[in-house]
Formats: sequence, structure tokens, C-alpha cells
Amino acid sequence: MEDVKNFIAARVAKELKDGDVVNLGIGLPTLVANHLDADVKIVLQSENGYVGMGEAPQKGEEDPDIVNAGGKPSTIQPGGAFFNSAMSFLIIRGGHVDATILGSLQVDEKGNIANWIVPGKKVPGMGGAMDLLVGAKKVIVAMEHTNKGQHKILKECTLPLTAKGEVDMIVTEMGVMEVKPEGLVLTEYNPEFTLDQIKEATGCPLIIKDDIKKMI
Repeated sequence: MEDVKNFIAARVAKELKDGDVVNLGIGLPTLVANHLDADVKIVLQSENGYVGMGEAPQKGEEDPDIVNAGGKPSTIQPGGAFFNSAMSFLIIRGGHVDATILGSLQVDEKGNIANWIVPGKKVPGMGGAMDLLVGAKKVIVAMEHTNKGQHKILKECTLPLTAKGEVDMIVTEMGVMEVKPEGLVLTEYNPEFTLDQIKEATGCPLIIKDDIKKMI
């Protein structure tokens, strides 16, 4: 399971460009910090109030005062800065985040996303997901392709939405998909799966063009 998550995180890391300000959501997206190319200078912004977030600390080197938005031990890079939640959300809502990486319960072919609640289950709240989805310039969903065999990528979300039409890209262990006006385009596929297996695991039609690439 952890290998699958790291595979997804490593592929997402390749989407980030030098100079980008990037927000990582809780869960799987936080692993992206561990796979950034050292030659690419990315500024990671953490929703709970700092910029310059680094990778996870080595065991025994955790600082209880430095955690990511999910409350997990993290690090801060030289030149990083801590600030309050008001400043954190000014950065997000002000359009200063180039990309946000979020997990999700469901995503559909129109770029709608449901990632905060399953009706009947207790949750602490939506958090900053809604702000990130509308405030970031690019939204990448990083998640496993299915949940216990059930489709997570759908023609239309069935769970309460977090935002409509804001997702730009979906990265799973099976492939990379881009949300386009004509539908969901599979731009890369994991050769460990056949295209038929990927189609079967997806709850909406996939547009597959001749120039599709292998995930690396």
C-alpha cells in the first residue's frame, strides 16, 4: 500500500516546476515532499501556517512544533517562515499558490471533486479544501484508482461536492488523466496494467489518443 502511494507521489512530483509555490493536502499528497528533484526549487506551503515545508524527518529527529496540515511530523527549509491561519489563507485565496495536490473520495469527468464527507460518517469539517480548489492555479488529485474495487473516478460524483469543475489532473497508480472539455483524457498509463484493465477500473469513458505515454 505504501509503495503504491509513493509511486503516485513520485509521479506527481514531476509535474512541479522550478519556482512553484505548492500546497500539499493531507494524507498521500504529503508524500510528494519526499520525491522532489533537488535541482527543482519548490516552495511548499502548509495550510496550517508556514512556507518552506521540507520532507518528513528521520525517525528520532522529529520536532513536535513542526507538523504538516495533517498533524504529521515535518521539517522546514532554511528561509522558511511560520505565520497564523489568516496569513495562510490570504496566500491561498489571493491566488499565490501555483498548484495544490489533494486526495479525494471521488472525482468525475467534468473536474468535480468530492473529498470531504461520506454522509452518515463523522468528520471534523471541510478544512481548507474548498479554498485550495478555487484559489490554486492548478489542481492535481493524487489518489488510488479505486477503493476496494469501487470506482472513484466517475461520470458524475455521487457524494457531496467540495467544488465544481476545478480539477485539472488526476494521478493514480494506473495512469495520468487530464480533465478536458471533451472529457477525461488518459495521457499516461502504467504498463503494469492493460488499457482494458484501466478502463474497467474507471467509472466513466476515457479518451485515449495515439500519443499516449507510459508512466515513468
